[in-house]
Amino acid sequence: MNIAKVDLNLLVYLDVLLREGSVTKAANQLSITQPAMSNGLRRLRDLFKDPLLVRTSDGMTPTKRALELKPIIRDVLSKLETTIQPETDFNPLKSERTFRIMASDYAESTLLMEVIGRLMKEAPNVTLDLITPSDVTFHDVEQGRVDMAINRFEELPLSFHQKVVWYDTFSCVVHSHNPIVQNFNLEQYLENKHIWVSKTGFGVGVGIDPTEVQKLGWVDAELTKIGKQRDIRVFTRHYHVALQLAKAQNLIATLPSKAANMYKDDPEVEILEPPFDIPPIALKMAWSALLQHDAGHIWLRRLIGEVGVELTNS
Repeated sequence: MNIAKVDLNLLVYLDVLLREGSVTKAANQLSITQPAMSNGLRRLRDLFKDPLLVRTSDGMTPTKRALELKPIIRDVLSKLETTIQPETDFNPLKSERTFRIMASDYAESTLLMEVIGRLMKEAPNVTLDLITPSDVTFHDVEQGRVDMAINRFEELPLSFHQKVVWYDTFSCVVHSHNPIVQNFNLEQYLENKHIWVSKTGFGVGVGIDPTEVQKLGWVDAELTKIGKQRDIRVFTRHYHVALQLAKAQNLIATLPSKAANMYKDDPEVEILEPPFDIPPIALKMAWSALLQHDAGHIWLRRLIGEVGVELTNS
């Protein structure tokens, strides 16, 4: 096959079709008509001598050949986009850029508070638009509509770039006058009432069912391993709320240590080591391959990484 005879726009069509899994959605994404996209799919089938997408009960399903092509096409287009993008230096002192960051409450309360302090000094005209996990999807990040996602991820799409910002242990927060402070053990832990804080991911969330222990996250998963279950009375998505409730209501909040340490200087708060093992968690930043070589994005990633190291060593 002579590559000179291939319409390279077809590769863009294929990339979007495989990502969206729908002719209609792909057409909307590229701002072309559905018949034009259908014609593009027909030409792609002729080009690769394969149906590529087959209609099944689950919708348009990619063939084996299509799945093989997907990462290759994405890589080719990403490199092409990077090549034709004009190379410009990023000057943080002069930039008026807006960075959109999806961040969990945990990341926002601990990491980003310090990042904003650095930005105010080093990039005074840069704006941060902080978005909650329920406001965006992986697709928004993949397309570069959101610059970065900072959270604790169980898994990420293979196309994403990612970096661990830090690893964090867990701590228990209680009121300093709570009697359990004097003899804090597993029995006392289980006899008291607890606050659960969400391990928020992407997409719109739903309410919590306290009986579905397997869905409650790290703390409850570890208790289940030793045949125990805590009595959760409050479910919240906000760490400051959990900390305030632990301080005011004699409830126990078991949460990442960097969040707990926000109250380390409060005389009414006692921070205790959990009476059972909980593996550390990783806070990660993840971003689209489309932004990997963007000068401003590189600068922001470096700054966040530096802040993460400083907070870990402090």
